[in-house]
Amino acid sequence: MLIKFQNSYLSLPSHFYQLVLPTPVKKPEMAIFNHALAKTLGLNETELTQPENVGYFSGNLIPDQATPLAQAYAGHQFGHFTMLGDGRAILLGEHIDPQGSRFDIQLKGPGQTPYSRRGDGRAALGPMLREYIISEAMHALGIPTTRSLAVVTTGEPVYRETPLPGAILTRVASSHLRVGTFQYAAGVQKPDGLKIIADYTIQRHYPELANSENPYLSFLSAVIDRQSKLIAQWMHVGFIHGVMNTDNMSIAGETIDYGPCAFMDTYHPETVFSSIDRHGRYAYANQPKIAQWNLARFSETLLPLLNENTDSALALAKEQIDRFPAQFMKHWLAGMRLKLGLSNEESGDSELANQLLSLMAEKNTDYTNTMRALSSTSLPDDAFFKSEEFTHWNKAWLERLARQPGDLTSARQLMNQNNPVVIPRNHLVEEALGSATENGDYSKTKKLVEILLNPFEETNENTSYREPPAPSDQVYQTFCGT
Repeated sequence: MLIKFQNSYLSLPSHFYQLVLPTPVKKPEMAIFNHALAKTLGLNETELTQPENVGYFSGNLIPDQATPLAQAYAGHQFGHFTMLGDGRAILLGEHIDPQGSRFDIQLKGPGQTPYSRRGDGRAALGPMLREYIISEAMHALGIPTTRSLAVVTTGEPVYRETPLPGAILTRVASSHLRVGTFQYAAGVQKPDGLKIIADYTIQRHYPELANSENPYLSFLSAVIDRQSKLIAQWMHVGFIHGVMNTDNMSIAGETIDYGPCAFMDTYHPETVFSSIDRHGRYAYANQPKIAQWNLARFSETLLPLLNENTDSALALAKEQIDRFPAQFMKHWLAGMRLKLGLSNEESGDSELANQLLSLMAEKNTDYTNTMRALSSTSLPDDAFFKSEEFTHWNKAWLERLARQPGDLTSARQLMNQNNPVVIPRNHLVEEALGSATENGDYSKTKKLVEILLNPFEETNENTSYREPPAPSDQVYQTFCGT
C-alpha cells in the first residue's frame, strides 16, 4: 500500500485482538479516493491510485509491513451490555504522517473476523459512501472525526433485505480505542490487562498526563473534556449520531462509526433519524445525557486504577462524571455565542440562545439556514422573521450586540465563520448514493463532497445545495448499514 506500517497494538496482550486476514473479493475497483487526505498523510497519491494497487484497499493485497488484526471490545448497545469486537473491520496497521502523528489504517467491510458472530463481515456501497461523505463534511466543519481515504467496490453483492453492491472503506483514525475497549478489559479480568490498555492509551493520546499525580484520574478527566466539547460541536451543526453505544465513543474524542447518522433540516430537539431508535434514546437533545451515561460506564472500568479503596475510587469517579454537564454547557455556550456573533460574555446569553431555539422548534424553521440568515444585512422575507415572537427576540439580540465591543460588521463576520452555508442535507446525500448504487455514477458523490469541503462560504456553485428538502423528502430514516 506504499505505507510503512507499524502496529503498536501488537504490544498489548493477545486477548485484545485476533490476527485475521481480509477475505479477497472478486473484482475490486476504486469508487472514490481522498486525494487531499492522502497529501496530508504524506502518501504518494499517484502510486496509490494506480489500477494495480486497488487490491490494497480491498484486502486482496496485504502490504509487507502490515499485520492485519481485528480488535476486541465490548459495549452497551441501547443500554444492554455485550462483548463485541471488529465484526466487519480489520486494522492493517498504523501510519506516521510527516508531522509525527500516528493514524490507524483500517478496512471496513473486508470479510468475516472471529468477532463477526453471524455476520458476513461485508459492507454495502451506499453506507460506505455515506461515511465518506459525512466524515469529510465533519472534518471541513472543524469537528474531530475519523476520515475516509478510499471506497472500493468489490464486484460482489451483499445480502440485506435485498442484494446490494458490496464495497470496502479505508478509514483513517487517531485510533480505534473506545469506551468499549475498556469495558472489554474490565470484563475479561486478565492480570494487569486494564492497566496495560490504560497506559497504552495515555501514551498514545494523552502523553502529557503520564507523570501527573494520579494519571488515571487525569486521564478520565481529559476524556470527559474532549467528549463534552465534541458533543457540543455536534449540537452546533445539528448533527445526530444515531447510535451512541459505548463501543461507538472514541477515547481520542473523535466522531466514529457513521451508521444511522444525519443532519437536521427542520429544527426540533426530539429529532430522530435512526430506524432502530424507536424510543428516541439517541435523539438530538439526548446526546449530551447519553455521552455522560457512556462516560460513567468508562469511569467504572477505571475504578481499580483510580484508588485501591473502592469507596475512594467511586468518589473520585463520581466527582469527574458530575463535571460533565458544566463542561458541556461551557463548550455549548461558547459555540452558541460565536453563532450569534457575541464576542464577549453576559449572564443572559444562554437564555437568549435557548429562546431562539425554542422559537425555531415552535415555528418549524430550517436550523442551518435560519442561523446563517441572522448575519444577513437584511433578514429573509418569510413568516418566521416577520413573526411577533421573532421580532421580540431580535430586539433583545440587537441590544445585546450593541453592548459588546465592535460593530455589526465584525459580529456578522464572526457568525459567518461559525454558521455553515451547506451541510450534508439528507436528500442530497441520498440522491448521490442512489446515483452511485443504482447506476455506478459517482459524479454526484464527488461533487457533493467538493461542495461540503467549503462549508462557510456562499458561492454561486453551492446555491442549490443550501436549499432545504421539499416536504415529500422531509420524512427520513437512516439505517445502520450492516
